[in-house]
Order: sequence, then structure tokens, then C-alpha cells
Amino acid sequence: MEELLDYDKDLFLYLNSLGSEQWDILWLTITNKWMSIPIYILLLVLLFKKFGWKPTLLTLVLVAAMITCTDQLANLFKHGFERARPCQAHALGDYARVIAVRCGRFGFFSAHSASSMALALFIGFLLKSRYKFILPFMLFWALLVGYSRIYVGVHYPLDVLVGFSIGGLIGFGFYKLHVFLHKTYIK
Repeated sequence: MEELLDYDKDLFLYLNSLGSEQWDILWLTITNKWMSIPIYILLLVLLFKKFGWKPTLLTLVLVAAMITCTDQLANLFKHGFERARPCQAHALGDYARVIAVRCGRFGFFSAHSASSMALALFIGFLLKSRYKFILPFMLFWALLVGYSRIYVGVHYPLDVLVGFSIGGLIGFGFYKLHVFLHKTYIK
């Protein structure tokens, strides 16, 4: 396990060192959860165009439950494993570029990565039959959010990968729940 964590730190230092001041504002913008609001509004419009009001309301309720699920599960893991974030790891010292505005204590696993992947798969699967570009777009967006967490110095790559995996499972599970509820109660 220690060897895996050492590889994770080395990969973090490599990926994090790819950053430069001229790109910092872009990655700080991508990692800011409020900056995704235009994407959320666009997705809401696309959902409404495909489904109408009732299924869109169902979708919003499920999205709220899904994001709550990923966030709370991430908090359980963070406080259960208590793995210090790279921005808190004094051993990394001068080697890491930490440009994040704030840095929490624990980082395993990344809630940003889990939530973005869950949303990407959930919405991507719901809309892919009507908008063929949506699933690849949403996956690309989730990958950008995940990498931004490494770039700004608040998560190791393993935090992000585990977040993607757990978020992907949760997103797919909520998609299946949506399909079931839609068939059972809406149609």
C-alpha cells in the first residue's frame, strides 16, 4: 500500500508540475463548482425539451439525491481514511504547486470528481438517444473537473480516480432508478 501511495504522490507531482501561471485562472475557474451553472442550465433546457415538466422534476429530485449521496459518501471516506490532501502534506513542500483558494484537511476521495462523474453518466445516459454528443461532452467535462483538482493542488490522482469510479457507479445506479421510476409512475 505504501508503494502505491508513493506512486500516487509521484504522479501528482508530475501532473501538478505541468501547470503554469498563464493557465492557473482557467483551472481555478474549472474547479469552481459555481462556474458550471451555465452547463447546468443548458442541461435543464435539454431535459425539458426531451421529457417535459414531470420527468424533468423527477430528474431534478434524483440529481439532488445523487449529489447528496456522492458528497456524503466522500465525507465518510475522508474522515474514515484521514488521508491528508497534497496541499496539507508538508513532505511535498516546495515541490507542489498549490494555487487553490482553500484546502481542507482530508482528501480521499474527491467529492468534485465523484459528483461530476455521477452527473456526467446520469445525464449523459438520459439524453444520449436525443443528443448524441452529450455523453462524450459530459465525460470530457467530468475529466476536466477531476484534473483541475490535481492541478490546483488539493487532490492526488488516486483520490480523483476513486472519485470517478464511485461517482460512475452512483450515476449509473441513479440512471437505472430514473428509468424505473419514469416507466412506473410517469408513463
